[in-house]
Formats: sequence, structure tokens, C-alpha cells
Amino acid sequence: MRVALAAVALGLVAGAVVALVRALLGTEPLKEFLVTYPGEYRLPDGAPIGIPAWVGWQHFFNVFLMVLIIRSGLGVRSEKRPTVFWTSKRTGGTKISLTLWFHQSLDILWLANGALFVVVLFATGQWMRIVPTSWTVFPNALSALLQYLSFNWPTENGWVNYNSLQQLAYFTTVFVAAPLAAATGLRMSGLWPKRAQRLSKAYPVEWARALHFPVMLYFVGFIVVHVFLVLSTGLVHNLNHMYASQDGSSWAGFWIFVGSVVVIAGAWMAARPLLLVPVAKLFGKVSGR
Repeated sequence: MRVALAAVALGLVAGAVVALVRALLGTEPLKEFLVTYPGEYRLPDGAPIGIPAWVGWQHFFNVFLMVLIIRSGLGVRSEKRPTVFWTSKRTGGTKISLTLWFHQSLDILWLANGALFVVVLFATGQWMRIVPTSWTVFPNALSALLQYLSFNWPTENGWVNYNSLQQLAYFTTVFVAAPLAAATGLRMSGLWPKRAQRLSKAYPVEWARALHFPVMLYFVGFIVVHVFLVLSTGLVHNLNHMYASQDGSSWAGFWIFVGSVVVIAGAWMAARPLLLVPVAKLFGKVSGR
């Protein structure tokens, strides 16, 4: 009953917001604002057009790893009495739970994938699509936000240029949230140098713990909104861009996307001690309580 009432209340609030924003956009000042700032600005000369295949592959690997990182991170957070532990054969050290080992191993793979992405991003000029190059990105982002809230959504042409709100969101995710996740995760991991007392004092582990979970919530929120907009602003077209590297209306991107979801769902189900233990043993010692 409470859930139903909350859903009704949320629907009423959303409807009121849409009506209010539409009314505001009907005024002359905001009409002029939308003309001046349509929601995107022109990219620099020489900016690449289209989304190459390597971006699609990076996108898949990133989603694959992020889903498993979130799954294992929630497992670490909720795990009270672990029953399986892992210890490094090479360095010995502190025994950690198998869940934590899995989470940290995924983090390393995610960081490697992200570092490769950033290097190739700047090497190919694709950085111009997600790094703001004009201060007009901010009023254009506000314009795009108002258009989304009014449900008269901005024209999508992601093959050529993202709108400014998308650009800021992608920039924040790649260059702010991802480094924060890495820095906080490293501070809490066994990879942090225990003898670096001054460094540990300058960067207390409590700060990392306070930031790490909210950063994960940011990624969850980003994924939810991102998927919703992909599905609602032209499913077939958007999936063709990202998964088939083509600007067309074929169903190739859709079926590649479906295949990727099957792979990710399979990995989610397979990430259990029965299958993790043999892999963990390749890199360390696995033991019980």
C-alpha cells in the first residue's frame, strides 16, 4: 500500500514538474534562451564523426566489469561472516574474503580498461565528443535539461555530437567519478602501502570509506538514467551507434546488445564461490574460516 501511494505521489510530482517547466518554456525569455542555446554547441574543427568499433567494445567491457563490481561491492558491504578467504602466495599478507578478492580483482581490470580507453580517446580525437571545449556547454546543458523535463526532448544526433548535458555527464563519469572510485578503492585495499605513515595520515582511510559508496551510487544512478534515455530516445538507432558502429536503422546493434546482456547476466549468475575458488587459487591461497 505504501509503495502504491509513493508511486502515485511521485507521479503527481513528476506531472507537476513537467507542467511547470512547459509553462516556463512558453514565456518569451525562455523561448529566446532556447534559440540562443539549443542544447548543444558546435564541436571544434576536425572533430571525428561517428562512433568507431573500439568505443563499442570498450563500452561493453566497461559495462560488464561495472555490473560485476557493483555486485561484488554490495556483497562486500553486506558480508558479515565470510566463510572463504584468499591470501596472496607471492606476498603473503592479510587474509581477505573471497568476495573482497573478487571485487579488487575486478577493480584492477576496470582500471586497466579505463586507462586504455583514455589513451585511445586522446590518440584518436574522440575526446572532443566528451570533453567540453566551450563555456557555452553550461547554458546548453541547462537548456537540454529543461527540454528533458518538459518531455519535449532535444533532438538527438549522437552519431555527430552529444547534447551538452550528455557531454557533462560523460565527462564527469570518466574524469571525475572513475578516478574517485579508483582513489578511494585503492586506499581501502591491501595494495595501499602500510608503511607510508605520512601518506596514510594525509589521506585517512575514513575519507575513502565515506566517499566510495556514494561514488558507487552515482554510477548506479548514471546507468539507470543512461539506459532509460537510450531506450526512450530511439532504441534501435542508439544501439546501432554504440554496438554496431553504424548510423542506420538496422537491427544489428539491437541483437549485439541482447547478446551482451546475456553474457553479463551469465557472469552475474556465475560469480559464485564454486566458480571463483578455482580462479582465485591461480593467484593465491584459498582457505576456509
